[in-house]
Amino acid sequence: MKIGNRDVGPEHPPLVIAEIGINHGGDLDVAKEMVAAAHSAGCEMVKHQTHFVEDEMTDEAKEIFPPNADKSIWDVIAECALDREQEKELKAYTEDLGMMYISTPFSRSAADFLDELDVPAFKIGSGECNNLPLVEHVAAFGRPIIMSTGMQTIDTLQDSVKILDESGVDYALLECTNLYPSPPQNVSLRGIADLREAFPNAVIGFSDHSIGPEMALAGVALGAAIVERHFTDSRYRQGPDITASMDPPELRRLITLSREIHIAANNDKHRTADEEAVYRFARASLVADRDLEAGTVVDRADIWARRPGSGEIPGFDYYKVLGRRTTRAIPRNTQLTWSDFEPTA
Repeated sequence: MKIGNRDVGPEHPPLVIAEIGINHGGDLDVAKEMVAAAHSAGCEMVKHQTHFVEDEMTDEAKEIFPPNADKSIWDVIAECALDREQEKELKAYTEDLGMMYISTPFSRSAADFLDELDVPAFKIGSGECNNLPLVEHVAAFGRPIIMSTGMQTIDTLQDSVKILDESGVDYALLECTNLYPSPPQNVSLRGIADLREAFPNAVIGFSDHSIGPEMALAGVALGAAIVERHFTDSRYRQGPDITASMDPPELRRLITLSREIHIAANNDKHRTADEEAVYRFARASLVADRDLEAGTVVDRADIWARRPGSGEIPGFDYYKVLGRRTTRAIPRNTQLTWSDFEPTA
């Protein structure tokens, strides 16, 4: 798939997305500081969350308290949301730094607004990935879609993926666990392979809510073409997602190591040109293991393999020499040559 000018897929370096989400707490200046910190860490894309509370929730949400907050989900979102003009400004600021800006719409009006902003792609969060009318509405814009799949199974994803396939949009599916943070016993790295097998039309990635970069990097080694993690400029800030967020040094490390792992994960098994100097001394050559007389029929007690590998006969030809007759006397520990033996019939 292609997002803006960025090719995304298993043959390309992983796209690392820094999700500032609602970590800014509704403060545009803080949001800009987070975007600037992500840029300084070398990030290509930041992701926001677009919340228009009245179109997103009903009054029942005022009685629902998330496990990582001490107030209702309505109040959390109402306090942390940017308004339309603020989000326009944040997107412009992000793009002025040369980064891509995408966001998750949590309602129909939020999706319409992001389409008006001309975002290069949409993100659909785990909570919305089986909201079929919203998935269909977003897909109708014809833009690439990145969809997290937390709290879902392969079976429950089928209808949403069918909508994406029928719409003709390019799309990615991200393995995800919706706990903040996610302990290892709740993370499914195997889910990356499960998604790839079940949905061959999708680019596969990993949305990580664990502590530290290890799970995300393991996901890259397993083929994740996109890695998304929550991001903050400082872990000393307050917010429901801060505990599961990476800071700038960790983001930079994730970007660097994910690229290195991607390169190594796609190298086939072979001896590289850079290894040749090591190969010359590290491998073994066949030598006489005792003084041999001319005419000796060589058996196992007569030869051995020792470093360096500068001799004519490598150690892996050991069995080709057994049973051959020597043409000359050979002192112990002398590297052997093929001319030291009579030709085979």
